[in-house]
Amino acid sequence: MIWNRTVKLYCIFGLLMLLVACGSSPPEQTAGTGGTLRAQVISVSEQTFPQYADFHGSVVSAREVQVASRLMGYVEKLLVHEGSRVKAGELLLSLDPSDMRAGIQQAQAALAKAESVLKDAAANYKRFLALYQQQAVPEQQFQKFEMGYKVAQGDRAGAVAALEQAEAQLAYVEVRAPFAAAVVSKSIDAGQLVAPGQPLMTLQSLGNLQVQLQVSQQAYDQLQLGEMLAVSLNGRGGTAKVEQARVSRLVAAADPMTHSHTVKLDLPQESAAVAGDFVRVRVAIGVDRGLRIPVNAVKRRAGIDGVFVLDQSGKAIFRMVRLGRKSADGVIILSGLVAGDQLVITAEGELYNGVLIEKLQGQGV
Repeated sequence: MIWNRTVKLYCIFGLLMLLVACGSSPPEQTAGTGGTLRAQVISVSEQTFPQYADFHGSVVSAREVQVASRLMGYVEKLLVHEGSRVKAGELLLSLDPSDMRAGIQQAQAALAKAESVLKDAAANYKRFLALYQQQAVPEQQFQKFEMGYKVAQGDRAGAVAALEQAEAQLAYVEVRAPFAAAVVSKSIDAGQLVAPGQPLMTLQSLGNLQVQLQVSQQAYDQLQLGEMLAVSLNGRGGTAKVEQARVSRLVAAADPMTHSHTVKLDLPQESAAVAGDFVRVRVAIGVDRGLRIPVNAVKRRAGIDGVFVLDQSGKAIFRMVRLGRKSADGVIILSGLVAGDQLVITAEGELYNGVLIEKLQGQGV
């Protein structure tokens, strides 16, 4: 009897516990329902904005020359190396002057001989001229001495010119910098024999740097001389720097293989670039129409880029979008929005799906 009562009590207790458990389950919660937020809202509209394309180029010196010798000789002194910076007129190297000095001595001796011959020819000419005027000698004999005198004059003039040339050659023994520059390469060493016209070293001017790049026909058609373009330099230490460069040359002839055009830009004198740097240049290639919104309107939820728009009841709804190019003016929306959408820019609180939006006064359409 007692055992039956106990079983009945346990059964009643279990039934009560089951009923309590079922009745205590919380109702299903829906995130983002209810509540009101004050927010800035704008109406999305189609805009016109420029299209850009990026082209890669390299920094080069505006003035680059290959220094060559005008003489044949051995390099006696070499005063510079790769990386040296020189002033205009500074001595770069000198050749052994022995041959040049020997040439000058020969020219001096030839001149002395020519002057001696001219002196004798002049004396004979004067003597026979006086005799001819007195009709003491025939004309044919006089003309012979007259011709000898003229030939001696010509020989002396040739000897003078040869001496001047030999002396000028001596000046070419010293090779000097044509302008302030940096030595970027050299192909000779002290003691080496060089020939006329042989490249000895390459110089690049200091401070006159250009960007050289190839652009498409579409970009070339948009460019104008004097236009300023943004140039992104390779950053030292991982940071990129943007400088403005002026379009200084547009080559109309296109490359037959790539159908691209050569463009040169002048960098400012205070540019941080150095010759050989790899750069990126942004060029406008036309205009386009589309949707552009403020960058701060884009929210990221669960790793997805999207925006909050208002539905017909004025509630914020998160909508996924595909982003295009970003700039200081905003971000271009490639898909996910249409003109006329009511876009939430900023809110006085955390945005979430279903929150009722109260437009800030003066905002929205």
